[in-house]
Amino acid sequence: MGILGAHVSTSGGVAKAFARGNDIGCEGLQIFVKSPNQWRAKPLAESDIVAFREARAAAPQPVVAHAAYLINLASPKEDVLATSIGALIDELARCDSLGLDGLVLHPGGHLGSGVDVGIETVARSLDKVLAQVPPGSTKILLENTAGQGTSLGSAFWELGKMIELTDQKQRLGVCIDSCHAFAAGYDLTTAEGYEALWADTDAQIGSARLGCIHVNDSKHAAGSHKDRHENIGEGLIGEGFFARLVNDARLASLPMMLETPLGDDELGHQRDLARLKSLRS
Repeated sequence: MGILGAHVSTSGGVAKAFARGNDIGCEGLQIFVKSPNQWRAKPLAESDIVAFREARAAAPQPVVAHAAYLINLASPKEDVLATSIGALIDELARCDSLGLDGLVLHPGGHLGSGVDVGIETVARSLDKVLAQVPPGSTKILLENTAGQGTSLGSAFWELGKMIELTDQKQRLGVCIDSCHAFAAGYDLTTAEGYEALWADTDAQIGSARLGCIHVNDSKHAAGSHKDRHENIGEGLIGEGFFARLVNDARLASLPMMLETPLGDDELGHQRDLARLKSLRS
C-alpha cells in the first residue's frame, strides 16, 4: 500500500520535521539536511542529531533526504565536479549521522560532453563519494529526470548503467518520480502504461534497487520534458495512476513522498495525502 509522506520543512531544527509531518498526516518524511541552494552549511549540532533520533525512535517511520540541486556529478567542468563531489560527501555524512534511509540525488547534466561520457563521469564521481564515507544507513538514490536539456536519467537504462559502472553497487538505489517519468514519455494514464513503468524499472535497473517513489501529478503532457509538478488528480497523469500506485502490493514497503505545490494556503500536501489515502482500497 506504500508509506505515504511528503517533503517537510526542517526550519528551527531537523527534529521539528516530525511534528510537521504528523500535523498533515505523513507516514514518512522527506527533508533537506542543508539548504538545497548552497554548497556549504555549518555542521549539524550534536544536540540536533540527538533530538532527531529521539523523535524518530518515538514515532518510527522512513525518512529520506533530497540532495542539493547544485550538485552535478556529470559535469565536464573540473571545478564544478570537484565541488559537487565534496558537497555530496558532506550531505551523505549528514544523512548517516541522522540514520536516514536514503539520499535522493539528481545525477546531473553532461553539458555537451555526451550521454556516455556523462554516465561514466557520474559513476566515477559516486565511487569517489562512497570511498570517503564509510557504509552507514543511507543509500544514495538516483532520481529519474524529465529529460530537460542535457540532464541524465530520463531513460532508465542510464540510471542502471551508472550503478553498473560503480564499485559499491550495494550502496546505491533509485527514486522514481511519477511526474518526471510522465514528462520523459511514459504514458501513465492507462493500466498498461502503469505496468510498463515498473517492467522497465525492473529490466533496466532492477526492482530491488527501488528505494523511494516521488508521487507527483504533472502540469504538462507526456513526453513534454517539462518538470512541473501538479497536485494529485489535478494534472494530466490523472487519479487512475495514483489509485494503482497506493494499492500495489509490490510497493507496499516503499516510502512514497509528495513534492506537489503547497498552494497559497500551504495545505497542498495535507490535501494530497488525504486524497491518496482515500484511494486505498
